[in-house]
Amino acid sequence: MKIVILIPTYNERENIQRLIPQIFFVCPNVYVTVIDDNSPDGTAAEVLNLQLTYPQLSLYKREKKEGLGRAYLDAFRAVLGNDHNMDLICTMDADLSHDPAHLPALLAESADHDYVIGSR
Repeated sequence: MKIVILIPTYNERENIQRLIPQIFFVCPNVYVTVIDDNSPDGTAAEVLNLQLTYPQLSLYKREKKEGLGRAYLDAFRAVLGNDHNMDLICTMDADLSHDPAHLPALLAESADHDYVIGSR
């Protein structure tokens, strides 16, 4: 099953340093795409650095901040346009308010349901 986790970011460099390793620790076979809105704090550069360790990590860079909804729409188009074999898309916040420890259970539930919603 091919699963991608979408994570929109703006000035989340420190959080992304912590979040990405946690995700791949609990779910080593997922793909993660970070959608960065040209963060001035170097979030995109940190993602590129993390790609050296996590080859299933990708970066979708946007030129400017246009809001969370637009970030998700752009990312859905990019991910689905590039890969027609996607089985599941999951979204997470980069601010660590979504605990990656819950990902395995959330993803397991998706096998029996059309969609699953996790709540803080």
